[in-house]
Amino acid sequence: MKYNPNEIEAKWQKYWAENQTFAAVNNSEKPKHYVLDMFPYPSGAGLHVGHPLGYIASDVYARYKRHQGFNVLHPMGYDSFGLPAEQYAIQTGQRPEDTTSVNIDGGYDKEGNKIAGYRKQLDKIGFSFDWSREVRTSNPDYYKHTQWIFIQLFNSWYNKDNDKAEDISTLAAIFEKEGNATVNAVCDDSIESFSSSEWNAFDKEQQEKILLQYRLTYLAETEVNWCPGLGTVLANDEIVNGVSERGGFTVVRKKMTQWSMRISAYAERLLQGLNDIDWSESIKESQRNWIGKSVGATVEFNIQNSDAKIAVFTTRPDTIFGVTFMTLAPEHELVAQITTPEQKEAISNYIEKTAKRSERERMADVKTISGVFTGAYAEHPFTKEPIPVWIGDYVLAGYGTGAVMAVPCGDERDYAFANFFKGQSGMPAIKNIFDKDISEAAFGSKEGFKLVDSDFLNELGYKEGTYKAIEALEKINQGKGKTNYRLRDAVFSRQRYWGEPFPVYYVNGLPQMIDSKYLPIVLPEVEKYLPTEDGLPPLGNAEVWAWDTTKNEVVNTDLVDHLTVFPLELNTMPGWAGSSFYWMRYMDPKNENEFASKEALAYWESVDLYIGGNEHATGHLLYSRFWNKFLKDKGFAPTEEPFKKLINQGMILGTSAFVQGVWAEISYRDSVEVMFGHEESIAFDKPRPFFIGVSKNVFDSEQFRSDQEGLIDNSILRDLISEKFPKLKFINSDENLLSECYDYRCSKVKPRTYVGFVNSSDELDLEVFKKWREEYKTAEFITEKDGKFIVGREVEKMSKSYYNVVTPDDICNEYGADTLRLYEMFLGPLEQAKPWNTAGISGVFGFLKKLCRLYFDEHNLIVTDEVPTKDNLKTLHKTIKKVADDIENFSFNTSVSQFMICVNELSTQGCHSRAILQPLAIVISPYAPHIAEELWSLLGKSGSIATVPFPVFEPKHLVESSKEYPVSFNGKMRFTIELPLDLTKDQIEEIIMKDERTIKQLEGRTPNKVIIVPGKIINLVG
Repeated sequence: MKYNPNEIEAKWQKYWAENQTFAAVNNSEKPKHYVLDMFPYPSGAGLHVGHPLGYIASDVYARYKRHQGFNVLHPMGYDSFGLPAEQYAIQTGQRPEDTTSVNIDGGYDKEGNKIAGYRKQLDKIGFSFDWSREVRTSNPDYYKHTQWIFIQLFNSWYNKDNDKAEDISTLAAIFEKEGNATVNAVCDDSIESFSSSEWNAFDKEQQEKILLQYRLTYLAETEVNWCPGLGTVLANDEIVNGVSERGGFTVVRKKMTQWSMRISAYAERLLQGLNDIDWSESIKESQRNWIGKSVGATVEFNIQNSDAKIAVFTTRPDTIFGVTFMTLAPEHELVAQITTPEQKEAISNYIEKTAKRSERERMADVKTISGVFTGAYAEHPFTKEPIPVWIGDYVLAGYGTGAVMAVPCGDERDYAFANFFKGQSGMPAIKNIFDKDISEAAFGSKEGFKLVDSDFLNELGYKEGTYKAIEALEKINQGKGKTNYRLRDAVFSRQRYWGEPFPVYYVNGLPQMIDSKYLPIVLPEVEKYLPTEDGLPPLGNAEVWAWDTTKNEVVNTDLVDHLTVFPLELNTMPGWAGSSFYWMRYMDPKNENEFASKEALAYWESVDLYIGGNEHATGHLLYSRFWNKFLKDKGFAPTEEPFKKLINQGMILGTSAFVQGVWAEISYRDSVEVMFGHEESIAFDKPRPFFIGVSKNVFDSEQFRSDQEGLIDNSILRDLISEKFPKLKFINSDENLLSECYDYRCSKVKPRTYVGFVNSSDELDLEVFKKWREEYKTAEFITEKDGKFIVGREVEKMSKSYYNVVTPDDICNEYGADTLRLYEMFLGPLEQAKPWNTAGISGVFGFLKKLCRLYFDEHNLIVTDEVPTKDNLKTLHKTIKKVADDIENFSFNTSVSQFMICVNELSTQGCHSRAILQPLAIVISPYAPHIAEELWSLLGKSGSIATVPFPVFEPKHLVESSKEYPVSFNGKMRFTIELPLDLTKDQIEEIIMKDERTIKQLEGRTPNKVIIVPGKIINLVG
């Protein structure tokens, strides 16, 4: 018999599918365990070997839990809405739903390229997913529930007294009876007070406008990250280094009317909930920093010669007497109002410049100092002294109030700002209110000082000063104590097509929710996926996109009459909408009426283990916790937190290949006259660039150096270029005229090449490389002395654009999925990044073949019923314990090492005992399920090995009954002897003294001392 992985794996994958081996059931008598992976976005590029790392780890854990007797839910689906599919549709003219379907199920793209499909790739690796529960966020039967949750959010407000969301009707009832004076709600800042009689006198439209200021999802004009290149708003986590993560397009700050969600209402609960979940401290800290809780006070500063007031939030009210100037965010609504005519142009120019920087970029840039004086002055609340008002991009409109009271003596950034603009109009000298020297730097500590020059706060420290300052501010009605959060409400609109449609139509400009019984509101067909000519989102191109309130259906836009037919929302929901509750949909995915039944939710409760990337720390993981808490408030989600334990898998890195070389630009000259080194009458045609590849060792050599501009001029290249271009003549100082000549410039480059063109010795296949791309067809190569061309290597992110991708399909086809699974787990600790090295695959494949040789030879099964030896049992139980402990601790790489040790030991022992090999097949099953199933079947077992109980570790087999002692003479070990561990010192000494080897060493002498430590050492001295 021969180990044939392709045949074995196809057989068992078919068996699992036909028998629904991994289908979980709701309300089982078994204890439940929910293991979840962050579901993938199905791009056309498919999976590379880095993608399955977390999936394999979760699958090992899920399979282990089944062996332990748990009812395991281990589902998989696709986060299939999103910008990449829409961008691809724009570029190729294909429908996003078509390309998404092909990317998942496989098929051919518009150019006829075969797409393997995520589903086939995942199946090939042998995951124990319950595919009967698959979800796709872009399917109407899924986003129907996303739309329903949006409606629930719209119809809710956050009651701070109860610290939970309530139905909006309860708020309206309070307004009807009491007005809003006593309401303690999370709401807009600019809420005007009204009485019950005033509320009841308001017409329906006015009441709706007021309620919109309290709803958990609401329309508001907000500062957003607008990306013209993508035609949509981006979330902060979709921006990297000031440009869009997708495509690298410029992002600017812009005011737009957008749907937003009051995630800020849940800031404290999101913060406190981190104490109750088993997540890495780094992820928790990321969320804590993003939420950004700070305790302090709000302070109001009156603007001189104006009715305007500037509200600031400060964590240091004790420093109120140290305020030297104020800084507003460039986007602050007061800037236009208070700026003097003399400063208007400078302010406008600065605002325009700042709009091109993202908030994240502005927050991260602590070195650049910039700002402009508005010409306006605020008034100190106590001293009434004038305080100049500036704008600066280090202040963000969305954080706090968008304004800061600058105390340079106590804050490094304010200190740097004040010193940078020192001596300019509108920048007074720094005032020191600490009994500390600030000549070199600000004093930022909250300890070890006393306040000076601070009126009634003199001689006080931080705590007492803060209390007294807040008390005094409240007395004059210019401030009060407050807890603030950096977390801002989440913008929920995207100006794009491929996303969930809002279940919203507009009457007189006010949003109305479509009744849930008419959901889903299905995404309409459009001819173009670009914005309309007048700048509306792509849904503005839809011909059938209006809501008929009598027929309760979507109708042609031409029928809009604003009486019974109204326009529908043109924006779509963001990418994080569908992923913010998907784990609950898996619990009951076929339920047409609810996202999940109460019974299913009560049984599964929450995710026991969640595995995914740490890049989602302040995006998906924060939004999903928010939605879960909201659904808990509304009586749907059974738990406060969605994910009990979270593990972030590290990245598998690719080893890129670089073809070092130069681009040579050759230009033809009609006539060149050289007089004393000066060239005249030169006419160039277009440069003729061609690539010269230079093998690594030559490229790195001293003779191949470049000047400061990266240009190269050396004999190696001159010879090659002269040979390629016979008319080329190099101009020397003693030549006066050359009639036909070329000129050349060479620049060093290191383009990447596809790693498949390079062998394990880093040697490039030059002929294949030249055919790869048009620009390399005429390439020339400078090789090593032996004629080989060696590429450079570098470990970096595995990416299709880096040409360093290794597909799991190739590994599975050549070595089998079990080899891939074991190898990925063997690479290193799950949470660390590690480079991929295909060379190591063959060793793991060899291990599996060696495992098989314990069970069968070339012809037959060789397992016997012989009684296992003590060594056999010791090896087995050592492995059982190690593997169980490792899986529980997610140390998967050391389990694979133990498997190798185990098989080596059993092979050396000549073990073919059924009593050993039968439990061994179960132990290895979570890692290499296909071969485990095959071995189980060969052992005469029926059904799948997947739910067979995991072997029980028996400690007695690891208890040593004897010890191999080193026997030393005067400290030097001369021989070893194995003795029972229960012998006394006297018994050991008697045996040693009678041993022939001892007699030979002593040569008739009597030792002065015999040192014996039972279980450890034997040493004869003298």
